[in-house]
Amino acid sequence: MDKVLSFHQGRLPLLISMPHAGLRLSDEVRDGLVDQARSLPDTDWHIPQLYDFARDMGASVVSAEYSRFVIDLNRPDDDKPLYAGATTGLYPATLFEGEPLFKEGQVPTDAQRKQYLEQIWRPYHDTIRNELDRLREQYGYALLWDAHSIRSLIPHLFDGKLPDFNLGTFNGASCDPALAERLQGVCAEAQDYSHVLNGRFKGGHITRHYGDPANHIHAVQLELAQSTYMEETEPFAYREDLAAPTRKVLQQLLKAAMDWGRARYGV
Repeated sequence: MDKVLSFHQGRLPLLISMPHAGLRLSDEVRDGLVDQARSLPDTDWHIPQLYDFARDMGASVVSAEYSRFVIDLNRPDDDKPLYAGATTGLYPATLFEGEPLFKEGQVPTDAQRKQYLEQIWRPYHDTIRNELDRLREQYGYALLWDAHSIRSLIPHLFDGKLPDFNLGTFNGASCDPALAERLQGVCAEAQDYSHVLNGRFKGGHITRHYGDPANHIHAVQLELAQSTYMEETEPFAYREDLAAPTRKVLQQLLKAAMDWGRARYGV
């Protein structure tokens, strides 16, 4: 495979992961997609742009280059389901609305998918693991922020309209409760936005697997409603008028996480 991820090493004990921002496709996936999937509608659109302040603040950032239609980096390598009810797997077979992702007879082969696992999924997770280990070694702790977004209305996946800010800590298992409380406080002060902790989105594989507060690694997933910063229909345009105030809340959330870490660990 060609370049499979982008990585920037920062100067703070904070790593931001963007596993669903990629737009690249393998040849066989591109050739096999149904027409309605060719616009890559289930992408976490514009997440690197939305968080482009993170490097300047000193965070490390890792982002995917390949689409989740090739392989989903936020699923375990054994493809064990993370959620009850409708969901998508390591190798997605359906769009978020439930329709088949591939034309009949044009699903990638097992050998091709093994290549995706070894050459796309593993390097991304190796990068997360290595960076978290480096940060913990240097600072005594590490904060992992898994950055996602999704359309605010997807009846196949959840009822009603999604809250704007969906924080996930795997029901409290992936980070210190005091950190989650601090983040909830920031969201509560953002009066123009709704929020929930451990609602429909409790954190995917990255949050669940790497969050280890007993060993000083604290992981939080944010699933952001795309209505807060972009047009949710094609061509999925970024809306600076919507994004600017949303970015301010994101900056406040990450600052609150860092402030908590400094108070907790003295670094």
